[in-house]
Amino acid sequence: MEKKYDLAVIGGGPAGYEAAIRAARLGFSVALIEARNMGGTCLNRGCIPTKAILHSSGLYREAKEFGEIGLAADGLSFDFGAILRRKNQVVAELRAGIEKLLKANGVGCFEGRGFLESAERITVTGSSGTQELRADRILLATGCAPSVPPIPGAELPGVVTSDGLLELDALPRRLVIIGGGVIGAEFATAFSDLGCEVTIVEAMPRILPTMDREISQSLSMILKKRGVRVHSSAKVEQIAGDSPLVCRFTEKETENRAEADLVLIAVGRKPATNDLFTEGLGIKTEKGFILTDGHHETSLPGVFAVGDVTGGIQLAHAASAQGIEAVEYMAQGTEPARPRAIPSCVYTSPEIACAGLCADEAKQEGIEVTVGKALTASLGKSVIERNERGFVKLVFEKQSGALIGAQLVCERATDLIAGLVQAIDRRATARELAGVIRPHPTFSEAVTEAAEDALGGAIHAMPRVRRA
Repeated sequence: MEKKYDLAVIGGGPAGYEAAIRAARLGFSVALIEARNMGGTCLNRGCIPTKAILHSSGLYREAKEFGEIGLAADGLSFDFGAILRRKNQVVAELRAGIEKLLKANGVGCFEGRGFLESAERITVTGSSGTQELRADRILLATGCAPSVPPIPGAELPGVVTSDGLLELDALPRRLVIIGGGVIGAEFATAFSDLGCEVTIVEAMPRILPTMDREISQSLSMILKKRGVRVHSSAKVEQIAGDSPLVCRFTEKETENRAEADLVLIAVGRKPATNDLFTEGLGIKTEKGFILTDGHHETSLPGVFAVGDVTGGIQLAHAASAQGIEAVEYMAQGTEPARPRAIPSCVYTSPEIACAGLCADEAKQEGIEVTVGKALTASLGKSVIERNERGFVKLVFEKQSGALIGAQLVCERATDLIAGLVQAIDRRATARELAGVIRPHPTFSEAVTEAAEDALGGAIHAMPRVRRA
């Protein structure tokens, strides 16, 4: 007899597997369908493997400077193959943990590509053949895939997306990265740390173009100091050749070129909706992304969609939150939480993190703000660890005094942002943030300094010049 599930989830990434576990704990019988590896892009081809490489490359860069802190590492070298093997071990360990959790929670896992035939029926096609599943509700969480623009030569051997770059078996001597967003910035950091000659070609006027302008400027200066060539306002015209590859681009009306052993295309991602559902079902999309209402339900009743496949902020933690919201609404009628600040992180060195509005965005929305800023270079912790330039910037709504945004460029920024996200959600004031007793010496002291700066002057900053 065919089994019918309370919920079938297509996609085993952060949104899908977390939603499946939460639904199972709420009493649902759950089927989870994944075409590749459990954990999705984030675990297998994105966040985790990239950060594993960054960890190794960052330690190598620091080790080369051991002499400046009284240490020695004679004959220092690295084994790129071993770095990749460790990356694979990290991924395998975390994937195994997810699979154990799914099994322990009674989630039925199906390997194969799920295709939505109707609001209650899914066809799963995998290596063992085709089978049909039925469910009262369906959740689509198929995520996104790397997007490749129509650049002449983009199909040449040696031109890869982030997926291909993570499967290398040898370190390229020269790497050209088309795209200076988060993915491009992180790979530029990792590969330059390992001694690769890196060139970034970005179409917008600055790298990390969606973030605070000062963040972009700081990272650009740091990367250039480390030997990365950064070309902004640059349009790629063609990729040609074989050994070497040649990337031709126009920068501010001037023709330019960069030679490379490998070219990474990192210009964005597209929704993974090909062969996902029958067009006649009436599931509405926009530019390929699935449209949903305030409860994450699509235009087809009983079918929900969450995560990157719906557009918006394409981040694993945002997708996870949406997946849990969706199943809690299905099971309990729980209304999704009010709009919350969503942190964005870049794992360069120093790290970058932001949430809420920056000052320019607030101005565009007609919000008058007060900005507090603290430079991190003078912190005891920064001096001890020899950290480069950085800052913590806090944006407060002038009328209410509430924190509405935070931008950080400093070590541990990706951890510090969590507390500031909570402060934004709770509309904490500068005085409340300044009143928190933070440990010394830590990077978190910069939050106190920035809040004090918004109130008129930080203790460890030079007094502001008073005008007569």
